[in-house]
Amino acid sequence: MELPLLYIIILLLTIFDLSSGIIYNKGDIEKHFACASEGIPPKNEIIKLYLSSNDLKIQCFLLSESGHTSQEFLGVFTSGGLAPSLEIINSTYTGIFHFNLTLFSDRLYWLIEIPRENITKNTDIAAVEEWLVRITLQHGLHIYTTEGTLLDNVREPILQGDLGAIMTKNDISEVYQHVMDLKVAKCPCANDVALLGFILNETYNGIYIGLSFSGFWNYSDTTWYNLTDTIYSQVGEEHTKLSVVDMVLTNHFLVILTSLGLFVSGDLRYPSSSVLTFSRADFCGFERVDYVKGKLWYNEKCFANREHFEVDYVTITFERNRTLSESSSCFYSKEPLRQWLPCLPHILKGRKTIASTVVTFLVDQEHSAGVYLFSNQKTTTVSVSTLKNNKPGLKPKFPLFVFPSSFSSPVGMVFHPRSHFLYAYGDQVWFSIDGGNTFEFLADFHDDVIKNTYHSFYTSDITFVSRSGNVYLTKAGLRRYSKIGSINDDIFTLYYDHMGFIHKLTPDHFEAGGSFAAFGNSKGIFGQPPDMGFETALAPQFITLKEVVFFAYVPTNEPQESRYTKKFSNIHLGKVIHSRKTGTAYIREILQHNLTEGFLSSIIVEVIDPFGIEEVNESSCLSSSLSITQTGNVTYKLTLQPQTSGTISSFQDLDVEKTVVIPGYSSFMIISILDDKNALAIATMPAKVLNNMTVPKDSWFLYNFGHKNGRMWKIYAKPCNYWFQQHDDSLSLNVLKYIDLGKSHTLKVKVIPNTKGVRTLEIPLLNVIVGNPNLLEVKTEGSFDDTDSYVMKISAASKALRQVNYRPPSNMGIAIPLTDNFYHADPSKPIPRNLFPKSKKSGKFKQCANASTREECNCTNDQKFSHAVAFSDCREKVPRFKFPVTQYPISLEIYSEDGHIPVEMPYLVTVTEVNRRENWKLKHSVPENVKKLKDYLEPRLDAPVYNPLGLNLSIKGSELFHFRVSVVPGVTFCNLVEEFQIYVDEVPLPFPGHTLIAVATAVVLGALIFITFMLQIRNIHPGDMFQNFMTTNKVNLSNLSINQLPYR
Repeated sequence: MELPLLYIIILLLTIFDLSSGIIYNKGDIEKHFACASEGIPPKNEIIKLYLSSNDLKIQCFLLSESGHTSQEFLGVFTSGGLAPSLEIINSTYTGIFHFNLTLFSDRLYWLIEIPRENITKNTDIAAVEEWLVRITLQHGLHIYTTEGTLLDNVREPILQGDLGAIMTKNDISEVYQHVMDLKVAKCPCANDVALLGFILNETYNGIYIGLSFSGFWNYSDTTWYNLTDTIYSQVGEEHTKLSVVDMVLTNHFLVILTSLGLFVSGDLRYPSSSVLTFSRADFCGFERVDYVKGKLWYNEKCFANREHFEVDYVTITFERNRTLSESSSCFYSKEPLRQWLPCLPHILKGRKTIASTVVTFLVDQEHSAGVYLFSNQKTTTVSVSTLKNNKPGLKPKFPLFVFPSSFSSPVGMVFHPRSHFLYAYGDQVWFSIDGGNTFEFLADFHDDVIKNTYHSFYTSDITFVSRSGNVYLTKAGLRRYSKIGSINDDIFTLYYDHMGFIHKLTPDHFEAGGSFAAFGNSKGIFGQPPDMGFETALAPQFITLKEVVFFAYVPTNEPQESRYTKKFSNIHLGKVIHSRKTGTAYIREILQHNLTEGFLSSIIVEVIDPFGIEEVNESSCLSSSLSITQTGNVTYKLTLQPQTSGTISSFQDLDVEKTVVIPGYSSFMIISILDDKNALAIATMPAKVLNNMTVPKDSWFLYNFGHKNGRMWKIYAKPCNYWFQQHDDSLSLNVLKYIDLGKSHTLKVKVIPNTKGVRTLEIPLLNVIVGNPNLLEVKTEGSFDDTDSYVMKISAASKALRQVNYRPPSNMGIAIPLTDNFYHADPSKPIPRNLFPKSKKSGKFKQCANASTREECNCTNDQKFSHAVAFSDCREKVPRFKFPVTQYPISLEIYSEDGHIPVEMPYLVTVTEVNRRENWKLKHSVPENVKKLKDYLEPRLDAPVYNPLGLNLSIKGSELFHFRVSVVPGVTFCNLVEEFQIYVDEVPLPFPGHTLIAVATAVVLGALIFITFMLQIRNIHPGDMFQNFMTTNKVNLSNLSINQLPYR
């Protein structure tokens, strides 16, 4: 039994357009480093370094837009004793190296040479993390900080051989015209290493894949391979119309779904030849027409720090219902991906709840579960099954989650890499933070279905692309999203590199999103920021000068199926509304109204810049007083009353969709002009209307947020409000930290307000999401520093599952503890499990005797971690094991001046449970010499005696077990005693619980069936009898008169 390793992923989220990366130079980067491990570094790309079997040589320039040369900067900084520092970081390693300070007179760059063994001593082929590199002018000063990556070419598995025959530029250019789609697969640990596959139409034939180890920044750096002959060697050349359909690159294998079948490479860590070899997976009954519609699904995990239980799983689904001769239309396999099993357990076949198409099946290793996305003509559901022996079992982990009927076109489901956020997407997008138990609504795209999702673990970006080419962006775990543009290319795919830059890939060229100065900005390849407004008129209702409610108008004649196009939705949350005149406001809340017509939705906004009003020269009606008369439930007639003769004042057609604003009362949107003195309007807040009221001239105003003559308002994404910075600059933006049981980890983050000339101490929207609160205890503290930046301290510790004043169960039951030993004592807190008289008489404080609080117990750190029963009051944490504990090895050593001595003959031992608990046993070997001593000692010690060698412990009980191991007397002058504690968790219902429940259920069901049968054969109908009874009572009650006697 091994101690389980617990880990936490903490995702920090703030305003949607939160700037990512280590930011020290705000605004455009006028000066930055350009570095390369070979040749002259490019000016407009991030730093890409490569570690070979030789020493790492790096030369760096300092580039500037001011026109100064790098040599001039070198001279100035060197004379001041400044030289760049290089920091190399991954989740388990941080190294700092300094560039040479001495310069030659003709040198234009700084130079550093680092022996490979100073970075890593390993040279074996394995999945390894791509390093983050950070170059700054002087370590600790954070001047001109520039980030990049370092890739180990020696160890990266997919780079250790050729995928197939290498193609020339002319060879691959002949394929362009036959490409109808693209597929990207990237390495889980090094996202800069990626593959691009061509999906061909039926006019061409072959498997063509491009390999890049630099993140597809330059098309010329991509190596193209022809794998056609390799695939045909498995299926025979008599087949035609061969093409890539889908690809997955796991930590150790390349999986290619083609039009002629599924092919799995050999283990990339152990290449058997210079060219990659593949084997074909057989699926009985499936043909080309099925393979071309197949999809591969993969839960991306980096196994750089692999645990023994971590293994890759890949799923294939086919878009057809299985026939009687087929086992499934969904199959999965774990590495080495040779045996493909049906996703559904056999016994589930035929069940009504599973009579649906498996859209996606993912294996959640963190929860040891399989997650299904099901769909049929009526419902879309998610089911989570517990894995047993790496296979989905019959026992559901959570209740079935049923999506609303509006989610009718599911396309897929995906875990965000290196996190536990689960996204289901199609005509809507939903996400789960608890592994599929519950889902939260994110977006509704109605007829525009999301076909692909793209993820960056580094920036937490998630991009959704719809069938119409619209592109939407969110952050992992964020409850809002934004439209960032569209793509007009007929053939394209998107791809995030290791640093979170998004790239648009087409058959013949690549394009990176954003410039170097934008650093991770994805808006460059999607055109100008889109207007997220919609075609309708808005009516403002002022609550205060800073708070306004905008109502969206839906005309009465608007068809029901298109009304959603004239309503605010979740996409508008957190955006900024702009008036074509003047004025902007931040959208803080979205409201939906249960009305049949008029204003069906609204937004609450916070005014940033005041909105402009209409002038008299734009609307002459402003020259008159205004009387208001109700004509319907929410409609009113507005009548102009000129105050002076000769004044030209009238309603005009241009006034339709303008809004009358009366401070302190409801606003009115003009929906039609009756004549030049009368108009029909709809009220935003009918409850705040005074009927037949007259408003004097200059006491009412007119705002124009209409759309009849061109929309007068727009909605755009909100600019960045904050800079995000790790307080510990040795960390990368996304870090996975492992926490052992009982241990803790603390990190700090700083949120810097991006405001100029304004000092506002407003706490930013910062969330800490805990994946499993039952196992992790997370505490946060936030405060402002002297620079008005908000600093949050986050402490995460694995829970010890130890309550205050805890006493373990007795043989009489969990609720009846009989031991005198308290654990984690606190005299100021109540004592749990203290209802029965025997429990009340037991339990005595030791260290905490005569103390009134835990602080007065004066427990030292050593006492808090001590296993000794004398310090049980102080003990807070204890190792946790899942039920059952089987053959747990007990290893004993004697510590002396001569070192460590293993406990063996003649040091026989006795083992007792301190709290007199049972349900445990020890297994040990009993040689003949041990047996004689054992038989001699046991009657004299009145306790079992054990051989310390090969001692194994098994526990069938629950909660805390506290053992004392003592060396038998007579073999040493020392009193050798040791104690240890184990907490057993997740114990199933004890016998005969399951049996009693099953019997009781059977009896109740049998009784119901018998009663129903008897009622049927005797023609008795309880429903009719009850209805007649109620009718009779109603008739009788109508003839009664009730008299109440006076109270005396």
